[in-house]
Amino acid sequence: MITFAQAREILAAGIAARVFPGAVAHIGRQAGAVETLAVGHLTYEAGAPPVRPDTIFDLASLTKVLAGATLTLGLVDSGRIAPDDLVRSWLQGWDADDRRDVTMRDLLEHSSGLPAYRPYYLHAHGRPAFEAAIMREPLVYPPRATSLYSDVGFMLVGFILEDAGGAPLSTQFDTWRAVLPGRSEAMRYGPVPPDDVAPTEHDRWRGRMLQGEVHDENAAALDGIAAHAGLFGPADAVAAAARWWMQALSGGVPSISPMSAHRFTSPSAVPGSSRALGWDTMRTSSSCGTRMSARAFGHTGYTGTSLWIDPAQDLYVVLLTNRVHPTREGVGIRDVRRAFHDAVVAAIDAQ
Repeated sequence: MITFAQAREILAAGIAARVFPGAVAHIGRQAGAVETLAVGHLTYEAGAPPVRPDTIFDLASLTKVLAGATLTLGLVDSGRIAPDDLVRSWLQGWDADDRRDVTMRDLLEHSSGLPAYRPYYLHAHGRPAFEAAIMREPLVYPPRATSLYSDVGFMLVGFILEDAGGAPLSTQFDTWRAVLPGRSEAMRYGPVPPDDVAPTEHDRWRGRMLQGEVHDENAAALDGIAAHAGLFGPADAVAAAARWWMQALSGGVPSISPMSAHRFTSPSAVPGSSRALGWDTMRTSSSCGTRMSARAFGHTGYTGTSLWIDPAQDLYVVLLTNRVHPTREGVGIRDVRRAFHDAVVAAIDAQ
Protein backbone atom coordinates (compact mmCIF):
# COMPACT_ATOMS: atom_id res chain seq x y z
CA MET A 1 0.00 0.00 0.00
CA ILE A 2 1.30 3.45 -0.96
CA THR A 3 1.39 6.05 1.82
CA PHE A 4 1.00 9.69 0.81
CA ALA A 5 1.62 11.13 4.28
CA GLN A 6 4.15 13.73 3.09
CA ALA A 7 1.85 14.86 0.27
CA ARG A 8 -1.00 15.32 2.76
CA GLU A 9 1.30 17.27 5.08
CA ILE A 10 2.23 19.62 2.24
CA LEU A 11 -1.45 20.37 1.61
CA ALA A 12 -2.04 20.91 5.33
CA ALA A 13 0.91 23.32 5.42
CA GLY A 14 -0.58 25.20 2.49
CA ILE A 15 -3.80 25.63 4.45
CA ALA A 16 -1.90 26.78 7.55
CA ALA A 17 -0.08 29.35 5.41
CA ARG A 18 -3.44 30.50 3.99
CA VAL A 19 -2.51 29.60 0.43
CA PHE A 20 -5.96 28.00 0.15
CA PRO A 21 -8.65 26.97 2.66
CA GLY A 22 -9.14 23.48 1.24
CA ALA A 23 -7.89 20.99 -1.30
CA VAL A 24 -8.81 17.68 -2.89
CA ALA A 25 -6.22 15.53 -4.65
CA HIS A 26 -6.96 12.45 -6.72
CA ILE A 27 -4.02 10.22 -7.67
CA GLY A 28 -4.33 7.30 -10.03
CA ARG A 29 -3.25 5.15 -12.93
CA GLN A 30 -4.88 4.32 -16.23
CA ALA A 31 -6.61 1.37 -14.56
CA GLY A 32 -8.17 3.52 -11.83
CA ALA A 33 -7.77 5.49 -8.62
CA VAL A 34 -4.91 4.95 -6.17
CA GLU A 35 -5.70 7.56 -3.50
CA THR A 36 -7.93 10.55 -2.77
CA LEU A 37 -6.92 13.20 -0.24
CA ALA A 38 -9.41 15.79 1.06
CA VAL A 39 -7.91 18.41 3.38
CA GLY A 40 -9.23 21.61 4.93
CA HIS A 41 -12.52 23.49 4.65
CA LEU A 42 -14.49 25.42 2.06
CA THR A 43 -13.52 28.74 3.69
CA TYR A 44 -11.33 30.01 6.52
CA GLU A 45 -14.36 30.84 8.67
CA ALA A 46 -14.86 29.03 11.98
CA GLY A 47 -17.35 26.24 11.49
CA ALA A 48 -16.97 26.16 7.70
CA PRO A 49 -17.91 22.82 6.11
CA PRO A 50 -14.99 20.49 5.50
CA VAL A 51 -13.81 19.79 1.99
CA ARG A 52 -14.97 16.34 0.85
CA PRO A 53 -13.74 14.07 -1.95
CA ASP A 54 -16.81 15.06 -3.99
CA THR A 55 -16.50 18.82 -3.44
CA ILE A 56 -16.98 20.68 -6.71
CA PHE A 57 -14.43 23.32 -7.75
CA ASP A 58 -14.29 26.03 -10.39
CA LEU A 59 -11.81 24.35 -12.74
CA ALA A 60 -10.80 27.62 -14.43
CA SER A 61 -8.20 27.08 -17.18
CA LEU A 62 -8.39 23.30 -16.92
CA THR A 63 -11.28 24.08 -19.28
CA LYS A 64 -8.66 24.74 -21.98
CA VAL A 65 -7.65 21.09 -22.02
CA LEU A 66 -10.73 19.28 -20.71
CA ALA A 67 -12.99 21.06 -23.19
CA GLY A 68 -10.84 22.97 -25.68
CA ALA A 69 -8.12 20.43 -26.49
CA THR A 70 -10.37 17.39 -26.02
CA LEU A 71 -13.12 18.62 -28.33
CA THR A 72 -10.54 19.72 -30.89
CA LEU A 73 -8.97 16.25 -30.85
CA GLY A 74 -12.34 14.65 -31.52
CA LEU A 75 -13.13 17.04 -34.38
CA VAL A 76 -9.68 16.48 -35.89
CA ASP A 77 -10.09 12.72 -35.91
CA SER A 78 -13.59 13.00 -37.35
CA GLY A 79 -12.23 15.15 -40.19
CA ARG A 80 -14.24 18.26 -39.32
CA ILE A 81 -11.24 20.43 -38.55
CA ALA A 82 -7.46 20.32 -38.93
CA PRO A 83 -4.76 21.88 -36.75
CA ASP A 84 -3.34 23.71 -39.76
CA ASP A 85 -6.67 25.23 -40.79
CA LEU A 86 -6.33 28.98 -41.18
CA VAL A 87 -8.26 30.96 -38.60
CA ARG A 88 -9.57 33.19 -41.40
CA SER A 89 -11.16 30.15 -43.04
CA TRP A 90 -13.40 29.85 -39.96
CA LEU A 91 -13.84 33.39 -38.68
CA GLN A 92 -14.77 36.36 -40.82
CA GLY A 93 -12.70 39.48 -40.21
CA TRP A 94 -9.47 37.65 -39.37
CA ASP A 95 -7.81 38.84 -42.54
CA ALA A 96 -5.36 41.63 -41.68
CA ASP A 97 -1.92 41.16 -43.21
CA ASP A 98 -0.24 40.53 -39.83
CA ARG A 99 -2.44 37.50 -39.10
CA ARG A 100 -3.55 35.99 -42.39
CA ASP A 101 -1.44 32.84 -41.90
CA VAL A 102 -2.39 32.20 -38.24
CA THR A 103 -3.74 28.68 -37.81
CA MET A 104 -5.77 26.73 -35.30
CA ARG A 105 -2.48 25.15 -34.20
CA ASP A 106 -1.12 28.61 -33.36
CA LEU A 107 -4.12 29.33 -31.14
CA LEU A 108 -3.79 26.00 -29.36
CA GLU A 109 -0.03 26.43 -28.87
CA HIS A 110 -0.42 30.01 -27.61
CA SER A 111 1.75 31.34 -30.43
CA SER A 112 -0.75 33.35 -32.48
CA GLY A 113 0.56 36.80 -31.55
CA LEU A 114 -2.52 37.65 -29.49
CA PRO A 115 -2.07 39.19 -26.03
CA ALA A 116 -2.41 37.18 -22.84
CA TYR A 117 -5.50 38.93 -21.52
CA ARG A 118 -7.91 41.77 -22.09
CA PRO A 119 -10.87 42.76 -19.85
CA TYR A 120 -13.45 42.54 -22.64
CA TYR A 121 -16.18 41.92 -20.07
CA LEU A 122 -16.13 45.62 -19.19
CA HIS A 123 -17.66 46.54 -22.55
CA ALA A 124 -18.75 43.33 -24.30
CA HIS A 125 -21.24 40.52 -23.75
CA GLY A 126 -21.73 37.41 -25.86
CA ARG A 127 -19.82 35.90 -28.74
CA PRO A 128 -20.49 38.54 -31.47
CA ALA A 129 -19.16 41.37 -29.30
CA PHE A 130 -16.15 39.38 -28.08
CA GLU A 131 -15.32 38.13 -31.56
CA ALA A 132 -15.46 41.66 -33.01
CA ALA A 133 -13.20 42.96 -30.22
CA ILE A 134 -10.62 40.21 -30.75
CA MET A 135 -10.61 40.79 -34.52
CA ARG A 136 -9.57 44.39 -33.80
CA GLU A 137 -6.94 43.37 -31.26
CA PRO A 138 -3.39 44.29 -32.35
CA LEU A 139 -0.94 41.39 -32.29
CA VAL A 140 1.79 41.84 -29.69
CA TYR A 141 4.41 39.71 -31.49
CA PRO A 142 4.77 38.04 -34.90
CA PRO A 143 2.94 34.69 -35.04
CA ARG A 144 5.10 31.70 -34.05
CA ALA A 145 8.02 33.93 -32.98
CA THR A 146 7.41 32.91 -29.37
CA SER A 147 4.70 31.55 -27.11
CA LEU A 148 2.58 33.75 -24.85
CA TYR A 149 -0.13 32.04 -22.82
CA SER A 150 -3.33 33.63 -24.07
CA ASP A 151 -6.91 33.50 -22.84
CA VAL A 152 -7.74 35.68 -25.84
CA GLY A 153 -6.55 33.07 -28.32
CA PHE A 154 -8.51 30.34 -26.57
CA MET A 155 -11.69 32.36 -26.82
CA LEU A 156 -11.29 32.06 -30.58
CA VAL A 157 -10.68 28.32 -30.21
CA GLY A 158 -14.08 28.07 -28.59
CA PHE A 159 -15.81 30.02 -31.34
CA ILE A 160 -14.24 27.82 -34.02
CA LEU A 161 -15.18 24.64 -32.16
CA GLU A 162 -18.79 25.76 -31.99
CA ASP A 163 -18.84 26.29 -35.75
CA ALA A 164 -16.91 23.12 -36.61
CA GLY A 165 -18.95 20.98 -34.22
CA GLY A 166 -22.26 22.56 -35.14
CA ALA A 167 -23.34 22.93 -31.50
CA PRO A 168 -22.59 25.03 -28.42
CA LEU A 169 -19.47 24.10 -26.48
CA SER A 170 -21.57 22.97 -23.54
CA THR A 171 -23.52 20.53 -25.72
CA GLN A 172 -20.38 19.12 -27.32
CA PHE A 173 -18.71 18.79 -23.93
CA ASP A 174 -21.71 16.99 -22.43
CA THR A 175 -21.68 14.52 -25.33
CA TRP A 176 -18.00 13.69 -24.73
CA ARG A 177 -18.38 13.63 -20.96
CA ALA A 178 -21.12 11.02 -21.23
CA VAL A 179 -18.53 8.40 -22.28
CA LEU A 180 -16.52 8.88 -19.08
CA PRO A 181 -16.99 6.54 -16.12
CA GLY A 182 -18.04 7.45 -12.61
CA ARG A 183 -19.46 10.82 -11.59
CA SER A 184 -18.64 12.53 -14.85
CA GLU A 185 -22.06 14.19 -14.91
CA ALA A 186 -20.83 16.41 -12.06
CA MET A 187 -18.29 18.02 -14.42
CA ARG A 188 -20.02 20.59 -16.57
CA TYR A 189 -20.30 24.21 -17.50
CA GLY A 190 -21.84 26.46 -14.87
CA PRO A 191 -23.62 27.94 -13.22
CA VAL A 192 -24.02 25.05 -10.81
CA PRO A 193 -26.02 24.89 -7.57
CA PRO A 194 -23.82 26.34 -4.81
CA ASP A 195 -24.24 23.38 -2.48
CA ASP A 196 -20.96 21.48 -2.15
CA VAL A 197 -19.11 23.99 -4.36
CA ALA A 198 -15.92 25.60 -3.06
CA PRO A 199 -16.38 29.40 -3.17
CA THR A 200 -13.88 31.53 -5.01
CA GLU A 201 -13.81 35.24 -4.20
CA HIS A 202 -15.95 38.29 -3.61
CA ASP A 203 -16.03 39.73 -7.11
CA ARG A 204 -16.08 43.53 -7.22
CA TRP A 205 -17.49 43.55 -10.77
CA ARG A 206 -20.49 41.41 -9.82
CA GLY A 207 -20.65 42.62 -6.24
CA ARG A 208 -20.98 39.23 -4.54
CA MET A 209 -19.17 36.16 -3.33
CA LEU A 210 -18.93 33.64 -6.17
CA GLN A 211 -19.99 30.09 -5.43
CA GLY A 212 -21.14 28.06 -8.41
CA GLU A 213 -20.63 31.01 -10.78
CA VAL A 214 -17.56 31.11 -12.99
CA HIS A 215 -14.75 33.15 -11.46
CA ASP A 216 -13.32 34.37 -14.77
CA GLU A 217 -15.07 37.60 -15.74
CA ASN A 218 -14.64 37.18 -19.50
CA ALA A 219 -16.13 33.69 -19.30
CA ALA A 220 -19.03 35.12 -17.28
CA ALA A 221 -19.65 37.68 -20.03
CA LEU A 222 -19.79 34.75 -22.47
CA ASP A 223 -22.63 33.34 -20.35
CA GLY A 224 -20.25 30.98 -18.55
CA ILE A 225 -19.49 28.87 -21.64
CA ALA A 226 -16.06 29.37 -23.18
CA ALA A 227 -12.99 27.38 -24.18
CA HIS A 228 -10.67 29.22 -21.81
CA ALA A 229 -12.70 28.83 -18.58
CA GLY A 230 -16.13 27.86 -17.33
CA LEU A 231 -16.06 24.21 -16.24
CA PHE A 232 -16.88 23.04 -12.73
CA GLY A 233 -16.30 19.58 -11.33
CA PRO A 234 -15.05 17.29 -8.57
CA ALA A 235 -11.64 15.64 -8.56
CA ASP A 236 -12.90 12.19 -9.54
CA ALA A 237 -14.54 13.55 -12.70
CA VAL A 238 -11.32 15.30 -13.72
CA ALA A 239 -9.54 12.00 -13.00
CA ALA A 240 -11.92 10.20 -15.37
CA ALA A 241 -10.93 12.67 -18.09
CA ALA A 242 -7.25 12.02 -17.31
CA ARG A 243 -7.78 8.28 -17.74
CA TRP A 244 -9.55 8.94 -21.07
CA TRP A 245 -6.49 10.78 -22.35
CA MET A 246 -4.22 7.96 -21.17
CA GLN A 247 -6.45 5.47 -22.97
CA ALA A 248 -6.43 7.63 -26.12
CA LEU A 249 -2.64 7.65 -26.11
CA SER A 250 -2.51 3.86 -25.78
CA GLY A 251 -5.13 3.14 -28.44
CA GLY A 252 -7.96 2.42 -26.03
CA VAL A 253 -10.43 4.97 -27.45
CA PRO A 254 -11.85 3.62 -30.73
CA SER A 255 -12.72 7.04 -32.17
CA ILE A 256 -9.27 8.55 -31.49
CA SER A 257 -6.01 7.78 -33.25
CA PRO A 258 -3.13 7.32 -30.78
CA MET A 259 -0.97 9.27 -33.23
CA SER A 260 -3.33 12.23 -32.99
CA ALA A 261 -3.36 12.06 -29.20
CA HIS A 262 0.45 12.02 -29.18
CA ARG A 263 0.54 15.09 -31.43
CA PHE A 264 -1.67 16.95 -28.99
CA THR A 265 0.59 16.15 -26.04
CA SER A 266 3.99 16.63 -27.73
CA PRO A 267 5.96 19.88 -27.34
CA SER A 268 5.57 22.61 -29.93
CA ALA A 269 8.35 23.60 -32.33
CA VAL A 270 7.85 27.28 -31.40
CA PRO A 271 11.13 28.69 -30.02
CA GLY A 272 11.32 28.51 -26.25
CA SER A 273 7.83 27.07 -25.87
CA SER A 274 6.77 24.34 -23.44
CA ARG A 275 3.30 24.21 -24.97
CA ALA A 276 1.65 21.41 -26.90
CA LEU A 277 -1.81 21.56 -28.52
CA GLY A 278 -3.67 23.03 -25.56
CA TRP A 279 -1.53 21.21 -23.00
CA ASP A 280 1.66 22.28 -21.26
CA THR A 281 4.58 19.86 -21.08
CA MET A 282 7.18 18.89 -18.51
CA ARG A 283 10.01 21.27 -17.70
CA THR A 284 12.08 21.30 -14.52
CA SER A 285 10.34 24.59 -13.64
CA SER A 286 6.83 23.22 -14.26
CA SER A 287 4.04 23.17 -11.69
CA CYS A 288 4.33 19.35 -11.60
CA GLY A 289 7.70 19.58 -9.86
CA THR A 290 10.90 17.80 -10.82
CA ARG A 291 10.15 14.06 -10.65
CA MET A 292 7.76 13.45 -13.53
CA SER A 293 9.14 12.14 -16.82
CA ALA A 294 9.81 14.13 -19.98
CA ARG A 295 6.58 12.69 -21.41
CA ALA A 296 4.38 14.32 -18.77
CA PHE A 297 1.80 16.87 -19.85
CA GLY A 298 -0.67 18.93 -17.88
CA HIS A 299 -2.28 22.27 -17.16
CA THR A 300 -3.13 24.60 -14.30
CA GLY A 301 -6.12 26.79 -13.50
CA TYR A 302 -6.10 30.28 -12.01
CA THR A 303 -8.45 29.33 -9.17
CA GLY A 304 -5.85 26.87 -7.85
CA THR A 305 -6.50 23.75 -9.91
CA SER A 306 -4.15 21.48 -11.85
CA LEU A 307 -3.98 18.20 -13.74
CA TRP A 308 -0.78 16.39 -14.68
CA ILE A 309 -0.56 13.12 -16.60
CA ASP A 310 2.64 11.07 -16.95
CA PRO A 311 2.14 8.15 -19.37
CA ALA A 312 5.69 6.91 -18.80
CA GLN A 313 4.95 6.38 -15.11
CA ASP A 314 1.30 5.40 -15.65
CA LEU A 315 0.32 8.24 -13.34
CA TYR A 316 -2.09 11.14 -13.19
CA VAL A 317 -2.47 13.69 -10.39
CA VAL A 318 -5.49 15.96 -9.99
CA LEU A 319 -5.12 18.79 -7.47
CA LEU A 320 -8.09 21.09 -6.87
CA THR A 321 -8.00 24.07 -4.49
CA ASN A 322 -9.80 27.40 -4.16
CA ARG A 323 -6.66 29.44 -3.71
CA VAL A 324 -8.53 32.62 -4.84
CA HIS A 325 -10.67 32.57 -1.69
CA PRO A 326 -11.25 35.06 -0.27
CA THR A 327 -9.11 37.04 -2.72
CA ARG A 328 -7.03 36.37 -5.82
CA GLU A 329 -4.12 38.27 -4.26
CA GLY A 330 -2.89 35.22 -2.33
CA VAL A 331 0.54 33.76 -3.05
CA GLY A 332 2.27 30.41 -2.65
CA ILE A 333 0.27 28.05 -4.87
CA ARG A 334 3.19 27.42 -7.24
CA ASP A 335 5.49 26.23 -4.45
CA VAL A 336 2.76 24.01 -2.98
CA ARG A 337 2.02 22.45 -6.37
CA ARG A 338 5.66 21.60 -7.03
CA ALA A 339 6.30 20.18 -3.57
CA PHE A 340 3.05 18.20 -3.63
CA HIS A 341 3.74 16.55 -6.98
CA ASP A 342 7.29 15.70 -5.97
CA ALA A 343 5.97 14.09 -2.78
CA VAL A 344 3.41 12.07 -4.73
CA VAL A 345 6.01 10.68 -7.13
CA ALA A 346 8.41 10.00 -4.26
CA ALA A 347 5.74 7.97 -2.48
CA ILE A 348 5.02 5.94 -5.59
CA ASP A 349 8.74 5.34 -6.22
CA ALA A 350 9.15 4.14 -2.62
CA GLN A 351 6.43 1.48 -2.79
